[in-house]
Amino acid sequence: MEQPSREFQIFAKPVGPRCNLNCHYCYYLEKVDLYPGKESIRMPGNILEEYIIQHIDASTEPVINFSWHGGEPTLAGLDYFKKVVELQHRHQPSGKRIVNGIQTNGTLLDDEWCRFFAQQGFAVGISIDGPKEFHDCYRLTRDGKSTFEKTLNGYRLLQHYGVMCEILCVVNAHNVHYPLEVYRFFRQLHAKFITFLPLVDYRPDSAKGVGDNTVPSEAFGQFLCSIFDEWLACDIGQVKVQIFEEAARTAFGQEHTLCIFKKTCGGVPVVEHNGDLYSCDHFVDEKHHLGNIQEIPLTEFLDSKEQKTFGQAKLNTLPRYCLECEVRDMCNGECPKNRFIKTPDGESGLNYLCVGYKKFFMHCRLFVNEVAALWRQQNINTQKPHDSARSSGLTSRVGRNDPCPCGSGKKYKNCCMWR
Repeated sequence: MEQPSREFQIFAKPVGPRCNLNCHYCYYLEKVDLYPGKESIRMPGNILEEYIIQHIDASTEPVINFSWHGGEPTLAGLDYFKKVVELQHRHQPSGKRIVNGIQTNGTLLDDEWCRFFAQQGFAVGISIDGPKEFHDCYRLTRDGKSTFEKTLNGYRLLQHYGVMCEILCVVNAHNVHYPLEVYRFFRQLHAKFITFLPLVDYRPDSAKGVGDNTVPSEAFGQFLCSIFDEWLACDIGQVKVQIFEEAARTAFGQEHTLCIFKKTCGGVPVVEHNGDLYSCDHFVDEKHHLGNIQEIPLTEFLDSKEQKTFGQAKLNTLPRYCLECEVRDMCNGECPKNRFIKTPDGESGLNYLCVGYKKFFMHCRLFVNEVAALWRQQNINTQKPHDSARSSGLTSRVGRNDPCPCGSGKKYKNCCMWR
């Protein structure tokens, strides 16, 4: 009997919320309060092996993905991650492949770390908020010093060793007003993958309902619009920006890959250093504590009624304003953690970032609709123009600003070059 597909991604916290930095906007540092009195927080070897075994057993796809998060996961040490790889190889099923991703602030990376990542095929997400004046606005050491040079050195080492890396940029109240400065800086770094993460610091007791470092919603939308226009004119096909990729998926009728834009969620739980499992990285609290993998198998947690109810609530609690929205398929109400304002007609549960997201999705919708129309036309034809051009090798001789070989009438860079 064929095993039913189970889609999930677990954020594993080998050192819990421990970090060598004190980023002012970090939402995870406070999670240390969940484990009071513990001087050392690190996932013990027996729990690590048990987690790896259970993660492999729960995976139904040919590729098994592990995601290592923090805090700062590199605090566990390089030898710890060599042990991770050793355990994965020991328990790797025949016919399946294991890949690892790790999210880091980059300040502890050196040649040995990056050589290891390259040899073992790790994908690395590294946090950079733009040029020094933007990055150091919030991302500081525990004694308030700059982290920019160390982070940049880590990023350049990753590039030197050919490690696939993605820049994770937190968009906040400061850098949101300088979209092109931020984006062009990443272009100067020869970034190939960029994710923009809007900062929303919910403060129900404050007058504004959010902290001062929170990105203004409409400004975030304009930030994305400005970068999208620059990307479309200069970098399409060369730089992948995650939210642009997600918007384009709707052109092909594809499911979103990013949990915040899916109709339902619940597929990205957290396993803490002691084996505790929580529903989501943004809901690591007593209410969303599912149990411990030493007592109940991971598969039971993933398939549990509690977790499915948590994920389904994202759809079930959408206000009517969202249900009737013309760009709902691009957004689906985004993350439930940000749904704390009211709709124009007074209904609760609207996402704080609604105005910004709507501004951006409406801005890029014309492009997405044109891509969708071209894709549909290609599927109607018995021989797709794009496929024909590619198979003949014609596209390798087409310049970025030349007419696209598919016959759309657009420039190649604004059409099939990115597909």
